[in-house]
Amino acid sequence: MSTGKSIRIGLFVFDACEELDVVGPYEVLSWWAHHLRTDTEVLTFSSDGAAVRCTKGLSLVPDTSADEVGPLHVLVYPGGQGTRALARDDEHLAWVREMRQSTPLMTSVCTGSLVYAAAGLLAGRPATTHWRAYDELTAIDPSVQQDRVARFVDDGDVVTSAGVSAGIDMALHLVARLDSVENARTVRRGIQYDPMPPV
Repeated sequence: MSTGKSIRIGLFVFDACEELDVVGPYEVLSWWAHHLRTDTEVLTFSSDGAAVRCTKGLSLVPDTSADEVGPLHVLVYPGGQGTRALARDDEHLAWVREMRQSTPLMTSVCTGSLVYAAAGLLAGRPATTHWRAYDELTAIDPSVQQDRVARFVDDGDVVTSAGVSAGIDMALHLVARLDSVENARTVRRGIQYDPMPPV
């Protein structure tokens, strides 16, 4: 079923990104695109289009490169150990700022928010990150208004989420925001996401 408005969503991947930070939101958003929003495109891309190796060893082959990805409506930026180097990479931070200028909705999972903070995107704004990275976020930008309780924080044009599995919650929120609560619930049921931890 098409809702008549095409949306392009790009998930940026990089060496030492966290596996579920990428695959969790990808599963939610691509299920939505395949079953409910056939006019919507969900793709992955890396800086140069080459394969990346995630934090725990999973290799991912992205669809394209940053230069070739084209305009996006939503950028999803995952976390992982690789964010620390990227948060100190001036060239990469300049690219993030450029994306901010052309991308209506910037989102992050886990420590992806550290890169956003380093690029100046979170200055004076509410945001969250992985619970182990609160101090790192403060060190990068003490003006960030940290929410240490929420699974995700929607501040309009920037949405940040807490660690790893919280990216799934954020992605479902994006479906509700971009489409409808009804369709977000359909996606949740479709991927059988109904958290009841056994431990």
